[in-house]
Amino acid sequence: MKVIRAKSAGFCWGVERAIDIAREYAQKGRHPVYTDGPLIHNRQMMEVLTGEGIREVGDYSSQAQLEVAKATDDHAVMVVRAHGISPERRAYLKSLGMEFRDATCPDVGIIAGKVRMHAKKGFKTVIFGDPKHPEVIGLLGYAEGQGHVITSVAEIDALPELGAQVCMVSQSTMFTDEFEKLAAHLKKHVPSALIFDTICGATKDRQADVVELRRQGCEAIVVIGGRHSANTVKLAKLVELQGLPCFHVETASELDFKAIARYQVVGVTAGASTPAFLIDEVCQRLEALV
Repeated sequence: MKVIRAKSAGFCWGVERAIDIAREYAQKGRHPVYTDGPLIHNRQMMEVLTGEGIREVGDYSSQAQLEVAKATDDHAVMVVRAHGISPERRAYLKSLGMEFRDATCPDVGIIAGKVRMHAKKGFKTVIFGDPKHPEVIGLLGYAEGQGHVITSVAEIDALPELGAQVCMVSQSTMFTDEFEKLAAHLKKHVPSALIFDTICGATKDRQADVVELRRQGCEAIVVIGGRHSANTVKLAKLVELQGLPCFHVETASELDFKAIARYQVVGVTAGASTPAFLIDEVCQRLEALV
């Protein structure tokens, strides 16, 4: 079987940066290294990090109260993951009395900065994204109570009267074509709305690579990544939109070799939270198929 691996498969630079920050503390003996929610949306990688002394506390959305041993461990540190957090969450984490390190992806930080700057000028903010995703929850915290999350044309139509001062941003891992369609629709309601395409470059590269895999003759595509990883789920959906069979797996053990064996050329891509060792194993197993 011929296997074509997408150039963009694996960690994006923001996720890799957050992991490096947490690991640097752990390697210096700063135990425990706490992360506010899972540092990375990949169960297998989280198991590796736990073995290195990096401990997840809280919940997926970074909203739960935390139980941490700040009074008994002077070496503990709290690391904010790449998704970012709201100003209120930041104040809470800093109040825990341990060293605080912000590993928010700089791309997400730019989005938060745009929301914050315009909110202070009196703008209402429309965010295209998953209202339950931690990145979106964090961004809403900068909108000063004037933020609205939408995912569809119908939800734009259902928005309250926003006035003339409106800006629109996107969760960094959304589809570009969907954002453009919704931005155009918002402009029909508010012609003066400021539109900021804040989908990150790594996400756009991954989406473009799926189209490229199809162009290179792939008959099916394996998407590797956590089932709770927003960008991985988006990749799987994009494969289906390209009219190709999609096999979304977390590890090589989930591969349906009987179903995949019918194809001569198979593409492999992976979400931004998928470690290289999982991608390598999938590619090796596929290449071994005769």
